Amino acid sequence: MTNVTGDRRNGRHSEVGRDGRVGGDGQVGGDAGSVRRQVVDIIASRTLYDESYLLPDSHFEAELGIDSVIFESILASVKEQFSLAAPLPSGLVTVGDLVRAVERACQAPAADVPGPAHTAAPGGPLLETVVTTTMRHTQYQRSQLALGADFESELGIDSVVLASIVADAARELGLPPDLAGTVTATSLDELVEALRPYHEDTRRVDQSLTRPGSGRGASPVPDERATDGRAADGRAVDDPGSAWDSRSMKDFVEERDGDLFAKTRSFGRYLRRREAERLYWYGMPLHSRCSNRAVIFDELEGLEREFLMFASNNYLGLANHPKVIEAVCDATRRYGATHTGSRFIGGTNMLHKELERRLAAFKQRSACIVYPGGYAANIGAISALVKSYDTVVVDKLNHMSIVDGARLSGATRRIYQHNDMADLERILKRCDEDPGGKLIVADGVFSMHGDICDLPEIVRLAKEHGARVMIDDAHSTGVLGRRGSGTAEHFGLKGEVDLELGTMSKTLAGMGGFVVGDEEVVEYLRFYSNSYVFAANIPAGVAAGLIASIDVIESEPERITKLWHNIRLLRSQLADAGFDLENTRSAILPLVVGDERKAMELGRAVRARGLYCQTVVFPGVPLGDARLRVSVTSEHTPEDLETAAGIFVEAAREVGVLPSAG
Repeated sequence: MTNVTGDRRNGRHSEVGRDGRVGGDGQVGGDAGSVRRQVVDIIASRTLYDESYLLPDSHFEAELGIDSVIFESILASVKEQFSLAAPLPSGLVTVGDLVRAVERACQAPAADVPGPAHTAAPGGPLLETVVTTTMRHTQYQRSQLALGADFESELGIDSVVLASIVADAARELGLPPDLAGTVTATSLDELVEALRPYHEDTRRVDQSLTRPGSGRGASPVPDERATDGRAADGRAVDDPGSAWDSRSMKDFVEERDGDLFAKTRSFGRYLRRREAERLYWYGMPLHSRCSNRAVIFDELEGLEREFLMFASNNYLGLANHPKVIEAVCDATRRYGATHTGSRFIGGTNMLHKELERRLAAFKQRSACIVYPGGYAANIGAISALVKSYDTVVVDKLNHMSIVDGARLSGATRRIYQHNDMADLERILKRCDEDPGGKLIVADGVFSMHGDICDLPEIVRLAKEHGARVMIDDAHSTGVLGRRGSGTAEHFGLKGEVDLELGTMSKTLAGMGGFVVGDEEVVEYLRFYSNSYVFAANIPAGVAAGLIASIDVIESEPERITKLWHNIRLLRSQLADAGFDLENTRSAILPLVVGDERKAMELGRAVRARGLYCQTVVFPGVPLGDARLRVSVTSEHTPEDLETAAGIFVEAAREVGVLPSAG
């Protein structure tokens, strides 16, 4: 079976003709292209440069910033594309050098070499712009972009990447600048058709300006939308008659200006307005320990206040445990504040070795590697194992660190609908004959939704289709399983998951991230994870505190029992009140609102009543999926939970999320 991107090993591709169907010889478009075109496509896909920058005399290092690692990836793709058995010569320093070397290796004139190309004929400049823009944002080569391929499941293009593609294409075609937030599509051909009416309108305007008497020399009518999203008088463009600014953080992602900092100024104005409305209050500083209650300096009100704390991931209360604090202090006095080095060069302490041994034993795996953070663990492990010829298959709601790790790897990325195992199976079947390896990555507990991945089915499908599995236990460690070791224990699948990843900044009450698995895999990660090799290690004092946290989890299992008692109690109270909690099965309870303004107003009303929890809007969740995120810990008392439930109900009735009591 050949998937929509073609058989990349032997260079055969499926052509998308004028009718958009997949046909015989290989290209999006029509005529066979030259060697130069194919080589430039490969360079563009690996560097995200626009092809117009890739001139024959462009120097790989001096002008394009292509280092030896990226260059080797380009050479590997070129050899695969042209089925070259012999190595290419050394000393290739420009694009032209590489093109000429490939031409000589093929022993044919450039025009006689078959391969993928895309001409403007089938779709004109609109199609060509959409394709080249997509290449720039996805690292795909032209031959891999079938027009009918589904953005998410077949190309791994999520809504954020799609917005960037639309924004770039609109800019290059002279289309309205706000299309990135309004145009949606599920494939390239749908995107072309969605942009076509705007493109035709632009062409009609251009043609009218060229007619006699059309006033060609006159200045164009200025766009009403200023660069900061406001009209000239400062009112929000989207709603001129209202004081409410309905933009979200998504509106600033693709703002273009010659001054790189222009977007920061327009976002700053937006942020100050949200703060003045008491709707954004992120980053308030604690003036106490973070337990079931916490003293926080309310920067909007200018005073210290004690809040009921439901925004902490300190699920088992270990951050405040005397043994943990004592271990941190003792080790810091003995070994110093930090060691100022990476694990390979002066940064390994005996406590780091012991921490890895204890984590591996806790997770019941043979080996463990500790990274500076959970984010670093995901991007380091994924990008070390997965390369451009491999495939990463990810859940649509995975944490951003997984998304960035997949992007950094340069692999083909496939996205399956959240916890939809039929969709995952469909994607894996389409990957069965791909030449590279496959890695399925999913959160154990999804951080903004609280539900658990369908691990038994993921493991079954992985075995059936020859894929490896990595599960991110960031919010599962210390929460799921009788011993609190995570998702695999929860499902009775210890040893069935290839890699288990976690973070130490939540239940384990420290800093850092880790991956456990087979010893040979972990040792490979030590040498090939850039976020491990080229980063300073966690301080010895932090490592000592983490070891103490594992000690407490193992010696005081009643903490997990208390946590789950609290989870069930508050979840039942909120569900009975009528809140939408989705499918939460963890310590994370989402109060789903949907509308961003309404969610922020609910957060403001909750805060006014003395409860601190997270208001989650874009980019934490997609637009239209805003919510409050409530975290339950073992430190909450029955009185805390009853008070919290009352506050949520009262605030929700005030802002209209729940119907009034009457």
